[in-house]
Amino acid sequence: MKLEIKQPILLEHLNYVIKGISTKNLRPILNCIKFELTQDGLYLMSTDNEIAIKTFIPKEEIENIDSYGKIVVSGRYIYDIVRKLPDEIINLEEVIDSKLYITTKNSSFNLNCSNSNEFPDLELEYQKNPVILNQKVFKTIINQTSFATSNGESRPVLTGINFKLEKNIMECTATDSYRLAIKKITLDNEVNEKINIIMPTKNLLELVKLMNEDEEVLEMHIFNNKVIFKFSQITMMTRLISGTYPDTSKLIPEDFSLTMKVKLMNFFSAIDRASLLTNESDKNTIKLESEGENVIISSNIPEIGNVEEKITVEKNNEENIKIAFNSRFMLDSIRVIESDEIELLFNGEFKPIIIKNPESDDLIQLILPIRTY
Repeated sequence: MKLEIKQPILLEHLNYVIKGISTKNLRPILNCIKFELTQDGLYLMSTDNEIAIKTFIPKEEIENIDSYGKIVVSGRYIYDIVRKLPDEIINLEEVIDSKLYITTKNSSFNLNCSNSNEFPDLELEYQKNPVILNQKVFKTIINQTSFATSNGESRPVLTGINFKLEKNIMECTATDSYRLAIKKITLDNEVNEKINIIMPTKNLLELVKLMNEDEEVLEMHIFNNKVIFKFSQITMMTRLISGTYPDTSKLIPEDFSLTMKVKLMNFFSAIDRASLLTNESDKNTIKLESEGENVIISSNIPEIGNVEEKITVEKNNEENIKIAFNSRFMLDSIRVIESDEIELLFNGEFKPIIIKNPESDDLIQLILPIRTY
């Protein structure tokens, strides 16, 4: 393999595939990036067996090709080398004794190559009828749900986001058993069968980092044990989490004893300031108490001090409420709502708080209260 390519082009694609290499060093080959130069162009591939990333540089973006072939080299080292080289032409050449020779006008490096036959088969096949949506919509889905997933490994299914598809409706659910986020979207195309899968949140967060802030098409190719995403010149595979996701369909009540409508930024700022006098050991607890059209938000750390914030809300009746909740959970929930106002729905001090956009039901969030009163 021998080619010449501009440094910014190679670096852009290395930035994609570097996210797929293993950091645990269980198998040295998983620390590597595979380069495969064909008549169509240059493919770069990486995997840690949980995710796999493949990107493609068409031959039109390559300055010169002398010979084709494939090599496997240390991902971290070639990434750091290319990242620190100047913006000029880079020569990549596989030389005798399985070495990659990297040269520019004033620099030269030799990297040892691994056996390309040991690199895993990525199995990045496609389906005839993938689920299609745009990248911006998908990024919004992940942004509005991922924060509610669990970080603990005791219940692996809760470390992922549950995707349910039926006809042209996609419902995405995340919960850590203390809070819940449900996002629904309408697809342009219908799926042929019901789909119910769990994708690891950490893999989805890596996926959205690869995407642009635009309306470009994203294809989801769904299989029994994996999902393959295809967009632009990038293909990414994620393994699925096995297990049964908890049924959350009955957790959102249909009726509420009290509804409050409040300006999002006013409520967020009050919670944010009140959270200054909370701590993790006390579950970041703050209290909300309504008095007519006013709401008092308060918190305290006995050895430090206390805080009270007053805001005005719009209520649907004269009922008042006292309730406590985790301030961090509330801030996470309301910061992802795309609206000037939010609606808070209550059924008493011991029942979950529901948060939503008053104009739309496409995103509904739930937070369990904390018993203090």
